[in-house]
Amino acid sequence: MLTSLLTALMLLGKSPGRDDGGLPSKAPAAVGMSAVRLQRIDKMMGRGIKAGGFPGGVVVIGRRGATVLEKGFGNLSWSGKNPVDPGNTIYDLASLTKVVATTTAIMVLYDQGKIRLDDRVSKFIPAFSGGLKDEITIAQLLAHRSGLPAGRDLWRIALTPGEARQAVIDTPLECEPGRCLIYSDLGADLLGFIVEAASGERFDAFLQERVFEPLGMRETHFRPHWTLRDRIAPTELTPPRGYPLRGEVHDENAFALGGVAGHAGLFSTATDLAVFAQMMLNGGEINGVRIVSDSAVALFTARTASPGTRALGWDTCGHDGSCGRYLSGRAYGHTGFTGTSLWIDPDRDLFVIVLTNRVHAARARRPSKVIADIRADVADAAALAVKDADGDLLAMPSKFRADRAVGWNRPVRAPRKRHYASKSSSKKSVAAKPSKRTASRGN
Repeated sequence: MLTSLLTALMLLGKSPGRDDGGLPSKAPAAVGMSAVRLQRIDKMMGRGIKAGGFPGGVVVIGRRGATVLEKGFGNLSWSGKNPVDPGNTIYDLASLTKVVATTTAIMVLYDQGKIRLDDRVSKFIPAFSGGLKDEITIAQLLAHRSGLPAGRDLWRIALTPGEARQAVIDTPLECEPGRCLIYSDLGADLLGFIVEAASGERFDAFLQERVFEPLGMRETHFRPHWTLRDRIAPTELTPPRGYPLRGEVHDENAFALGGVAGHAGLFSTATDLAVFAQMMLNGGEINGVRIVSDSAVALFTARTASPGTRALGWDTCGHDGSCGRYLSGRAYGHTGFTGTSLWIDPDRDLFVIVLTNRVHAARARRPSKVIADIRADVADAAALAVKDADGDLLAMPSKFRADRAVGWNRPVRAPRKRHYASKSSSKKSVAAKPSKRTASRGN
């Protein structure tokens, strides 16, 4: 009994009565989860750090309204001087901005009746018009089916945020709207512009007023104040800007747009994101504060009728990416280039958060492969720790991806093919003296 209690306290890392604005914490057994299985995450994160994939990170797992694991691993940088803290360390969320900020803002406006999903983009951004652009809807932007390209080097062509904004609006389409799936940062930026046009407020101000402040997400901001710099995990050391980045958005195009963009720019802690995730699991409400309607949550997080795994703004679990193999088919989430991910599984009443700064001087040969495997492993470990109605657990795999570490640092070699000589060629080779190499292979 004492051992189980100590294990639970180690997993939680926080006391039940907390004053940081986060969710309450409970022992895994109290919410139908296995503490022993959750301990596997320590090994996964440790291997990712030891392999040089990232200097540190945070994992938060929650179920039934409480966190069961909330833990920091490693350090903010490779210096080893600043340990990661789940409630204190602030991360550049990268493309998690698309769902935590942009999609949520659109949901709020949808509930208010200020936008409709079939509204044309040109209704809110008149300059975004002409040709097939006139046909593009808000829903198509959310589902990445607008025909816009994946991105554009705004930071190369724009000298001011205003010029960068105009460059987004002027970008030519790459295909006919609705006919192709192109994951587009530009589409998310346009959604941010729509939020401003429909609300009459700045994008970041709207989110602070309608989402982050009501939720008590006190550590979630665009353009964090310089006084927070020591708490922020650094990102790239040698970016095109010419100086190491810490507390300034990593994404060059988001920086060109002034640090506030629909596709990137948001900073937050894992503790804040846990509150957001629980709000989504609750159908848009938490602690008596409603942010969006339950019907909006259901609509925006359901996979669209189009081919692929995309929902509206969100992605859904295809069981071959960062969500791993064991989350339910209704699970939805997103990832960020800096090494972040958020997955929410309504069927299990479960959420999984992983935050790292894998873009900070990674030492692994393939840091993107390291973080891809770690994110999927953590999601799998969380799902496999959930007990069913009878108290049973799914079978554990003999090894996780982190145990194999395939492609992390060693070159991936294709299996050697054996070549067998045909009868005709073997007859010809009888008269010839075999080479030492051929003889050694037994041919």
